Amino acid sequence: MDLMSYLLCLLVAWTSIYIIVSARRSKSSAGNWELGELFSCTKDVQTSGPGTPVPFPIVGNLLNLGNKPHQSLANLAKIYGRVMSLKLGCVTTVVITSATMVKEVLQKKDQTLQKICNSHIFTNQKLDSSTYLRHQKVQDLLANVEQSYQAGDVVDIGQEAFRTTLNLLSNTTFSMDLVEPSSDTVQEFKELVRHMMEEAAKPNLVDYFPVVRKIDPQGIRRRMAIHFGKMIEVLDKKGWMASSDVLDTLLNISEDNNNVLDITHIDHLEICEICVYAELQDLFVAGTNTTANTLEWAMTELLHIPVLGKDKLVKESDIARLPYLQVVVKETFRLHPAVPFLLPRKVEVDTEICGFIVPKDAQVLVNVWAIGRDPNLWENPNLFMPERFLGSDMDVRDQNFELISFSAGRRICPGLLLGIRMVQLMLASLIHSYDWKLEDGMTPENMNVEEKVGVTLPKAQPLRVLPIHV
Repeated sequence: MDLMSYLLCLLVAWTSIYIIVSARRSKSSAGNWELGELFSCTKDVQTSGPGTPVPFPIVGNLLNLGNKPHQSLANLAKIYGRVMSLKLGCVTTVVITSATMVKEVLQKKDQTLQKICNSHIFTNQKLDSSTYLRHQKVQDLLANVEQSYQAGDVVDIGQEAFRTTLNLLSNTTFSMDLVEPSSDTVQEFKELVRHMMEEAAKPNLVDYFPVVRKIDPQGIRRRMAIHFGKMIEVLDKKGWMASSDVLDTLLNISEDNNNVLDITHIDHLEICEICVYAELQDLFVAGTNTTANTLEWAMTELLHIPVLGKDKLVKESDIARLPYLQVVVKETFRLHPAVPFLLPRKVEVDTEICGFIVPKDAQVLVNVWAIGRDPNLWENPNLFMPERFLGSDMDVRDQNFELISFSAGRRICPGLLLGIRMVQLMLASLIHSYDWKLEDGMTPENMNVEEKVGVTLPKAQPLRVLPIHV
């Protein structure tokens, strides 16, 4: 049963419960805000105050999300303002599509620290010391492409990018390849990631109606646990827990942060297992998928425009001397962000954001996709124009809130530096080593550039291209 069916059933089955709960709330409502009174406006950011689409009984504005929530909410923002108040089931949600207000939220209000494992593993110093690993993995990528060229086969860019990214990540953290070129493991792992992303992208009733959390009516959490367990099995086969890199790094962290990690009664090895298991989903699910998707979108867009600087083996040290490559990556992040929304933030106390009072327990949702296509920020926002960044200091690694594919502030993605290096090096190597053309005589003008909506935004149709020696 899909979400719509569940929602329609809820409209009927939940009515009696809703009436009882509403009656109880009405007795103590003197100190509570009603939906229309959740905000006050004291600054000239949005003088009319946050808009609120009329909610349906019980389900609230869930039906307003549609099949492509990032686009639906962007369109609603044109009507109700860059700060909207939605009622998603029982959860009050504030949707932000303003770069100015995002800065307020991410830079000043967010107190969550980065995850400790990634913040130690993905430092610039660590990445500089592992440059040779990335060069080696990119050489493996080019070797696979060359095999396809010799055989006259097409290259599935997303698949090859996924394989390369997976092995880059595993070598950075575990000093080992997780998949071999001739192995079926990459497809198995990719399928697991796809399933996990699909499950995570499904609107889950337990997020909007906490009372059914224990029931898990859609079975999303049960299926996610199964997929995650299979992923652990794949990693265990490679002996990931015995990796000296992981153990040494985490043991050093635990020794340096006794109070932070509260390890008084926990064995060092148990700490490593807890920490690593907690990070695996973000590292191997989000890391591989977002990087591979970004590379695939960049290659897709570059098929429309000529790229200079062919016939040269690219090293990571060359990237600084390739300004056009750098702006291509920035423009890809703008037009095709790795994720359409930043992870929701729950407001722990009543909080003022640019003059709006956001109540405790409300959820704040930032529409990255909409900000990247905001006509008030970007000229011709729906066109791929890397030149817009030439001569500009704007960068995803700085405090430019118009370009926040990796979030910002204290919760900026700890894998940001590695992700950018991966995309830049793989993209430079592919476009400098080969020319590319679409399969079956297709032209760039008629290829499918639709998004497949989920936690990330991959291409709906994989990019399959023929390599041609330059």
